[in-house]
Amino acid sequence: MEYKVKIDAFEGPLDLLLHLINQLEIDIYDIPMADITEQYLDYIHMMKTLELNVASEYLVMAATLLAIKSKMLLPKQETEPPGDELDNEEDPRDDLVGKLLEYKKYKEAARELKQLENNRSDMFTKPPSDLSEFASDMNVKKIPADVTIYDMIGALNKLLRRKKLQKPLSTKITRQEFSIEERMEEVLNALPETPDRKRFSDLFPFQDKEYIVVTFLAILELIKRHEIIAEQEKNFGEIMVARKGENR
Repeated sequence: MEYKVKIDAFEGPLDLLLHLINQLEIDIYDIPMADITEQYLDYIHMMKTLELNVASEYLVMAATLLAIKSKMLLPKQETEPPGDELDNEEDPRDDLVGKLLEYKKYKEAARELKQLENNRSDMFTKPPSDLSEFASDMNVKKIPADVTIYDMIGALNKLLRRKKLQKPLSTKITRQEFSIEERMEEVLNALPETPDRKRFSDLFPFQDKEYIVVTFLAILELIKRHEIIAEQEKNFGEIMVARKGENR
């Protein structure tokens, strides 16, 4: 029974040749046979020195390299008239290069498949579970998500557009000072102390722009102080405001 030698990462003569080509930075399409044959034979001698049984395929490759080297050392016979080059003359290395390229292709594919195997080993799956017993719990009320400052600004922008459309054609201009602190207190008073919520737009009963801006700043300050909370059931949905009690 033939024993196949594996030294380091070499699993065959082609694997060893590819290693030597990469190590010597050789062009695989233009292999210097003298150098590669010498390096290859050094590895064979090293294997014998270590008293390892060299697989026959390594010896066959050594003989192949020597044969190719010998052919390349022979002078070319000119069978054509002088001045014509023998462009169609077969290169004795062609068969070896073809085998190396084919082996390299499969070696790279095997490396990629091995990487996929390693990645897949990090994944764990389980068969689907029967969740029918939890179906009744799926109808519970969805917990609203806290809105961001961008959601608040977007809601204010929509509010201003809506107020502008609803604004009467004729109005009496009056000047009135609005304090943020006063509006904060008024907003808190407008919100019930129960878990019931109030729509964001309902906190702006008047259409005066200054009043709207001051009210908006008052709401932001109350949110910052964790006295009220603004929630939204879904993206672009109505923003609801409520007192932030202990049970929320």
